[in-house]
Amino acid sequence: MDSRGCFPEIRMRRMRRDDFSRRLMRESRLSADDLIYPVFVLDGNDRVEPVASMPGVERQSLDRLLKTAEQALTLGVPAIAVFPVIDAAGKTAGAEEACNPDGLVPRVVAALKKEFPELGVITDVALDPYTSHGQDGLIDAADPSGYVLNDETLEVLARQALVHAQAGADVVAPSDMMDGRVARIRRELDAAKQLHTRILAYSAKYASSFYGPFRDAVGSAGNLGKGDKHTYQMDPANSDEALREVALDLAEGADMVMVKPGMPYLDIVRRVKDEFKVPTYVYQVSGEYAMLKAAARNGWLDERACVLESLLACKRAGADGILSYFALSAAAWLKPSA
Repeated sequence: MDSRGCFPEIRMRRMRRDDFSRRLMRESRLSADDLIYPVFVLDGNDRVEPVASMPGVERQSLDRLLKTAEQALTLGVPAIAVFPVIDAAGKTAGAEEACNPDGLVPRVVAALKKEFPELGVITDVALDPYTSHGQDGLIDAADPSGYVLNDETLEVLARQALVHAQAGADVVAPSDMMDGRVARIRRELDAAKQLHTRILAYSAKYASSFYGPFRDAVGSAGNLGKGDKHTYQMDPANSDEALREVALDLAEGADMVMVKPGMPYLDIVRRVKDEFKVPTYVYQVSGEYAMLKAAARNGWLDERACVLESLLACKRAGADGILSYFALSAAAWLKPSA
């Protein structure tokens, strides 16, 4: 605390009096450059399915997604993050479809990069959209506890990441929280000469209750049933552990790290940024989106003001980029008027 001077010589409100001086002293700024738009894609043509628990968010077939991608580019959003919705017939215990080079995600990535080469395309590397049990990794059918196998899962994740990279993904984002997955993916990519594919590691991904609407959107909620992910996602009570996870992922070759969820975990974002000073991202997750939307629809909150404030809070905490389902709306609101 600066002890030089005090009231009435020092009046903090002087600089708040006018818009020009508030702008001149503003510490954190939010722009479209800070935003990444998560999208849900499904097979077929001219298909749109609203996500009931996420008003305004839709599952889209590729032809519709291309229009959304064009809108993102027009608004100045630099990247989208692709999450697949896999038909039930494609879900298996071994998640074989995750590594199919002709599967939904590789086809979507290739089309996006062909049509919009300047748009960053990020893919999710995890098995939960593809497993019949809804977990992010493989399980031993003979194990009544359903414990997710770590090292066996790494091999599938590495193949999945390579398939995405070869299709043209700019960034692969392992969200599985298996130990050692960044190193295994980096080796796989480098061995295949995919040297420029970046890894955005979900390094501090918590076993949060805020993910419910997302699992509805990708269709994994029903498969997961009463199961949970507490044996591999982080305990919400822990903070120091997040720093260990980030340090390990960076040592293994991650180019960027992520904290998930967003607002309830901004203390983690700040600790990570202060400690490592690397590109740090945060995911404003589906539950956060749903709460803000519901409150706004009931007239309890000003949607635009509260959304922009929440995103600015992520920036203030140290995030270099924010995954948000509000990305397109926020970019439009931030666009300077003609």
